[in-house]
Amino acid sequence: MDDCIIIGAGPAGLTAAIYLARFHLKIRLFDNGSSRAASIPRTNNHAGYPDGIPGLELLRLMRRQAERFGAVREEVHVDAIEPGERGFTLRIGDRAARARTVLLATGIVNNQPDMPKDLHDAAVRRGLIRYCPICDGYEVTDRRIGVVGTGEHGMREALFLRGYSKDVTLVAPGAAHDLDADCRRALNEAGIEPIDGACTLIAIDGDTIRVATADGVRAFDTLYPALGSTIRSELAVAAGARASDDGCLEVDAHQRTSVPGLFAAGDVVKGLDQISHAMGEAGVAATAIRNALNEETPIRR
Repeated sequence: MDDCIIIGAGPAGLTAAIYLARFHLKIRLFDNGSSRAASIPRTNNHAGYPDGIPGLELLRLMRRQAERFGAVREEVHVDAIEPGERGFTLRIGDRAARARTVLLATGIVNNQPDMPKDLHDAAVRRGLIRYCPICDGYEVTDRRIGVVGTGEHGMREALFLRGYSKDVTLVAPGAAHDLDADCRRALNEAGIEPIDGACTLIAIDGDTIRVATADGVRAFDTLYPALGSTIRSELAVAAGARASDDGCLEVDAHQRTSVPGLFAAGDVVKGLDQISHAMGEAGVAATAIRNALNEETPIRR
C-alpha cells in the first residue's frame, strides 16, 4: 500500500510529489498526460523565470525534480476512487492500486470554440488564442483583442482585458438578450463594442485570427474564449466528496475534502487558475498529508 497516490501530474500534482517524496513517503503519480499547463506556449508571470518558460519545459523540469527524490509516475487513467476502512482502492482498468491517502490534482478543461482542432492548436501555439488574461494579458497590451462569451461572464472578461488595450470587442455568440441592460451599460462605459450573434473562427491570416460574426468578418491580434470550463472532479464526487454547483471541490484550510484521507489541490478546487496558486495549495496539502499519516504511524528513519 502506498502512503499517497496523486492523481494528476500538472504543477499541483508534481509539487505535491516533490514534497511527499522528500518527506520519505511511498508515493505514486497517476496521470493521463492531459495537464493544461502543457498547452502554454510560454508563461512570463511565473516567478523565477525572467525570460519566461514554456509549459512543457516547466513540467519536464518538475518531473525530473520529483523523480530525483524517488517519485514514480505512471501514465494511466483512473476510473474510480473507492474509500475503505484502511485507505483507498483506485481502479485502473482491470487492475487496482491501494493507498492510505489520495490527492486529487486533476485540474480543469477549458471549453473551446467550435473550430477544427488543428486550427485551434496552431492558434494557441502562436498566441492568437489565449485563455488566461491574468497570465498573459500583458502580452496583448495595446493589441486588437476579441473576447468570445455571453452574459456576465463574457462581460467581466472583456472589462478585465480593457485594462490592457482600448481595442476590445465582445462577440456574444447567442441571442441579444444574453447581454442584459446592465452588461451593455458597463461595456459602453468602458468603450467595448459588443457584437451579437454567431461566431465562427475561420482562418489564421498572417499574425491575426479572422472571425466571422453577425457583423461581418473581423480580424483580431488575439482572441480570448470566455466560455467557461469543465472541472475534473468527478472521481472525488463519486467517492462522496462535496463540491460546488459548478463542480469545484470543497476543501478546508489544509486542502482536505469532506472524505477523510482524500485531499485536493489546484484548479479542481475553486481558485485563480494560476500555476503559483496551484503549487501553493499542493504544498499545503502535502504537508497536511504527511502530518496525518504521522499521527497514524510515526515516521522514523
